Amino acid sequence: MTDIIEDRHKLGWGLAALVVAGNMIGSGVYLLPATLAPVGSSSVVGWGVAALGAVTLALVFAALGRLQPDADGLSGFAERGLGRFFGFQTALAFWTACLVGNVAIAVAATGYLGFFFPALKEPVAATFCNLGLIWLTTGAYILGARAASRFAALALVIGLVPLVIAVAAGISAFNGETFAASWSPSGKSLAESVPASLALIFWAFLGVETAAVLSARVRNPARDVGRASIAGVLLASAIYVAASVAVFGVIPAGVLVESSSPYADLTARVFGASIGAAVAACAVIKAVGTLSGWVMLGGETARAAARSGYLPSGFGAGERTPVANPLLGGAIMSVVAVISGQPTLGGQFGMLVGVTSVLSLVVYGLCSASLFRLARWTRARFIAALGLVFTTAAVVAAAPGYILPTAIFFGVTTGAWFAFKPGGATMPVDPTTGAH
Repeated sequence: MTDIIEDRHKLGWGLAALVVAGNMIGSGVYLLPATLAPVGSSSVVGWGVAALGAVTLALVFAALGRLQPDADGLSGFAERGLGRFFGFQTALAFWTACLVGNVAIAVAATGYLGFFFPALKEPVAATFCNLGLIWLTTGAYILGARAASRFAALALVIGLVPLVIAVAAGISAFNGETFAASWSPSGKSLAESVPASLALIFWAFLGVETAAVLSARVRNPARDVGRASIAGVLLASAIYVAASVAVFGVIPAGVLVESSSPYADLTARVFGASIGAAVAACAVIKAVGTLSGWVMLGGETARAAARSGYLPSGFGAGERTPVANPLLGGAIMSVVAVISGQPTLGGQFGMLVGVTSVLSLVVYGLCSASLFRLARWTRARFIAALGLVFTTAAVVAAAPGYILPTAIFFGVTTGAWFAFKPGGATMPVDPTTGAH
């Protein structure tokens, strides 16, 4: 489906950084305010904690990118430091997280389409819309990874415009009493509400590993993976905090929890329905762009796993990614979209987000552990330890409903490992190389 990767087709650090930011600034910022409404405006504290964790993980992936620039994605990073068993677990876990998370992104796009077509708020119509979006972006990936990257980067630019408008609306109409009244609707303390909300909040930071996953498609991975990762996280963090404060300062938490398009509702309240409609339209474009980027990530993760012998060669045993790869991914996402249906889009989104975040946090923890073993420099080991502490704490604090599916998943994959023992050669590690 795609050509063998030549240097002229590879991504420079600027385009890679836009893909990183675009994969993060997507459905998280557009729909999470409604999902976090039960936590209230105190969720801004959770955003800050998650941002610190994301910056730490960006440094982890930057160090791994310098240390192992030829590793093929996250499974390659894990395998180099922890062995093939953990490389196998990482490959399957991240691939699964991509597929489940893609359905959540489609749900977010459908939610904003519901601003124009109220019928999409009904479960059956919403499911068909989700399926249509999944196959639209799968088709974009079939056209080639670079085409999908450009679409995601263009969507980022379009998606930032309504966010700027929404934040401006929040600043101009910010009401301190509204923000304070929504601080903790449940009456829980920060010590209770913030840890419990981290799994949901961290969904918005999934994508910090994008440049690392696409390292084989980046022109100078030893230098550019780190640049793209850190730049993307810093941009996303600033936007998330500003947007969260803006929406909770205008819309009461009790009203926000019922919204399927919170930023369009915010803008419509302040600037009128026509501007709100423009925000909703741009949100749809951005969410579809984010979905396009994540569909590409899922396909590239499966291709890397096949190269390592973790998945059948039909997913792409070489540099070429066959059409069967995205087609099978689209089929799996379609099944998830159907079986995960809930009475409300918010309920479906929250469930998918929680499971995806916990799976991804475990993967990030394995990569941090791998860096700790591979690094020969104290600073890199310290960063790796911080990454491992953050991911472990976030998983432990997650709701049991998110942890149980993750535990079942790793139980099944562990059984599959011992039953089939996927073959393949581990890439050698240069003993003279150290992380900085």
